[in-house]
Amino acid sequence: MKPLIANLPYPSTEYLVKDVRSGQIISFAYATLKSELTAILQYTYHHFYFGDINKDYADTLMGIAIAEMKHLDILGEAMLKLGVDPKFIQCPNTRTYFSTSTVSQSKTPQKMLMDDIGGELEAIATYKKMLFILENEQVEAIIQRIIIDEELHLEKLKEMLKTYSD
Repeated sequence: MKPLIANLPYPSTEYLVKDVRSGQIISFAYATLKSELTAILQYTYHHFYFGDINKDYADTLMGIAIAEMKHLDILGEAMLKLGVDPKFIQCPNTRTYFSTSTVSQSKTPQKMLMDDIGGELEAIATYKKMLFILENEQVEAIIQRIIIDEELHLEKLKEMLKTYSD
């Protein structure tokens, strides 16, 4: 199964140097309650339910989950190089570990897709807010590239939802 990603390279994390502020900023997208990790789990869960409803849609959801795994990998690697521990926690600078409490447990096609669309809209908004406060151009480029994928996911999910709106 292939990830659903734009046909563009990701900026390298190879030359990132310690910049704790930038690492803390991007940590909100890594593995908090509304993060790439949450998205991976939600798309995987919805993939299982779509398996009996529409195999192509199930595969698309898993393709998005794989793309989110790529994002998680890039963010974790960047955080480490920026000097921030890539822990799976609910909120940066806490000791409360990740919880699946915000993963959508929807089981009907329309609700699953609406929840996934909401997640993408929130991710895009969060990443755009990061761009306003980041001062590290290398990290900004990484975030901009991830936004491109998130926008692709949003458009694909909207197309899928149209089939259930008639």
